[in-house]
Amino acid sequence: MPYTPSGFFCDRLIRERERRDGEGSLSKPLRFSGQDFTALKQECLTKKCLFEDDTFPASVESLGYKELGHKSNKVKNIVWRRPKEICENPQFIVGGASRTDICQGDLGDCWLLAAIACLTLNEKLLYRVVPQDQSFSEGYGGIFHFQFWRYGDWVDVVIDDRIPTFNNQLVFTKSAERNEFWSALLEKAYAKLHGSYEALKGGNTTEAMEDFTGGVTEFYEMKEAPKELYKIMKKALERGSMMGCSIDSLVPARFETRTVTGLVKGHAYSVTAVEESQHKASKVRLVRLRNPWGQVEWNGPWSDNSKEWVSLSKGEKDQLQHQSAEDGEFWMAFEDFKKNYTKIEICNLTPDALEDDKIHKWTVSVNEGRWVRGCSAGGCRNYPDTFWTNPQFRLCLLEEDDDSEDNEVACSFVVSLMQKNRRKERKLGANLFTIGFAIYEVPKEMHGNKQHMQKDFFLFNSSKARCKSYINLREVTQRFRLSPGEYVIVPSTYEPHQEGEFILRVFSEKRNTSEEIENRIEADHTVPAPANAGEESEEDQQFRSLFQQIAADVSTEMEVTANELKNVLNRVVSKHKDLNTEGFSLECCRSMIALVDVSSMDGTGRLSLQEFRHLWNKIKQWQGIFRHYSSDQAGIINSYEMRNAINDAGFRLNNQLYDIITMRYANEGMNIDFDSFISCLVRLEAMFRAFQAFDQDGTIRLSVLEWLQLTMYA
Repeated sequence: MPYTPSGFFCDRLIRERERRDGEGSLSKPLRFSGQDFTALKQECLTKKCLFEDDTFPASVESLGYKELGHKSNKVKNIVWRRPKEICENPQFIVGGASRTDICQGDLGDCWLLAAIACLTLNEKLLYRVVPQDQSFSEGYGGIFHFQFWRYGDWVDVVIDDRIPTFNNQLVFTKSAERNEFWSALLEKAYAKLHGSYEALKGGNTTEAMEDFTGGVTEFYEMKEAPKELYKIMKKALERGSMMGCSIDSLVPARFETRTVTGLVKGHAYSVTAVEESQHKASKVRLVRLRNPWGQVEWNGPWSDNSKEWVSLSKGEKDQLQHQSAEDGEFWMAFEDFKKNYTKIEICNLTPDALEDDKIHKWTVSVNEGRWVRGCSAGGCRNYPDTFWTNPQFRLCLLEEDDDSEDNEVACSFVVSLMQKNRRKERKLGANLFTIGFAIYEVPKEMHGNKQHMQKDFFLFNSSKARCKSYINLREVTQRFRLSPGEYVIVPSTYEPHQEGEFILRVFSEKRNTSEEIENRIEADHTVPAPANAGEESEEDQQFRSLFQQIAADVSTEMEVTANELKNVLNRVVSKHKDLNTEGFSLECCRSMIALVDVSSMDGTGRLSLQEFRHLWNKIKQWQGIFRHYSSDQAGIINSYEMRNAINDAGFRLNNQLYDIITMRYANEGMNIDFDSFISCLVRLEAMFRAFQAFDQDGTIRLSVLEWLQLTMYA
């Protein structure tokens, strides 16, 4: 994925400004693709035309890029039609949205449909995602909208109602009622959010659950499930959580495979109810599930027509909403559920999903971050030379749990690491990274010191906790219990040099804070002491002689220009065979003169011998730093070591600046040669000095002329 520093940081500034203005909240969602639903609808009604969405057109591009792309035979006979062209009397919702409104079509997005089925169990959540005031009659303009949680923000997605059909039948998701279209339109909006319908093929139910709620998901493997799993599931449904499950396929198959019991491997199901019922002389625990296909059901005990239902009264059957219908929904005993399914996922709600949720409240900290190749994409702990360069987040656990046992003082919290935009970028070849995180305890003597932890800290300290495993899912989540105190969370990809964005969320039922560790931006302008004449080394003497010779040739004032400075420096540097350099460029030498001009305030554009000696002493100091970090004396610095080298040179920067420096000065191999290293430090010092010349309270105000004067001469 190409990296554009200016674009990324401009986008980040825009997002931060929007949050300050309340954009992205429940009450003021972001406008996806900049589209204002109310304004667009009013325009259509005024002009008496139907909306056509040019940002997600009725074309092959919106269908997909490979199996549903231009070269696919599957798309040749697909026709985009509006509901009024498909049937008479189309309705947005018929008799209330329910689980039977979701039937899978010719797209492998059962994971999405299982989540939609869960969504229908909670009307408040459902109508948050699916605004109710939409129809095909009053105020109809061919335009609809849906709202999703997207990496920390709520977004409003506008679509037109042209839907892919084949022989006048919906190709993808449909309702059991032929004239009901809310689920098909919701699927289209979600496809638009990700770039195409094909982008929705294959996924994890939790991904959609979180995009519907802003919640956080916990996974349970059945073979390792806690003893109180039934209780956990029942409480989760009572507090509005969404729940899905699946059966892993030992041999990955192209298509979902049906077992003799009627269950399907490699397929996502919704858990829609958990109940206890009196059966004969004892109570039985039951689980209700739904297959997004809208058919194919469990045929074992407690299936629709099994003998177990005979012993239940009509009242008990009604309470369990028992129906003998091929609708994809069925009951099964909890013990059979545990034996047959391999994984269950529970999406717990957060305060931004239900503002007045009194049942279960979370404290949530949300942090954005980015792994940048060669700078902050350090890989996991198996790579100690680079692991420490990953983004770091300071976690402060402030209050212990109320229900701590055995006098244990501990804080419960959930850490969620989510990688961004990988599904949307599939058409560019992007796949999910294998991601994870580790948590380290901060020594008491370092509490409050918000500095990036260095390599030695991780070499000599083991993690206090970590995710169970690194895995190639959109999100890795785990629950922990640790003593109150300060910790550092280090999120990373498994392999180094993998570039992408992520968000890190920390959830707890008690107060906590988490924030990215950002060094304070500052510089120590230590000026190397000028050497006395008697202390001159042989190199200094040769240099002085060379300078005087060149200066005498061109000026009676013993000053040199940028071009002459370039000749002097390159003659001297060329004698150092251990430095990997092609020589200083003319542009770099101009920057050096500008640096000294700012320092001496003479503004001549030339260097005197005294000014040059000041510059040369600084370059020699930086040369020593470069040699210290040069890998295997190869005459280059690895970009990850650039952080330490810059720090030794007297500059403290934050992650964003390190990212920019890496992209600006490192080569394709993520290495920095000597002249690039010097050019970087010259630019840093010059810009720091220029800022300080105008600084009053940590900020500066410049006119266009002043800004251009500074940047053009730097």
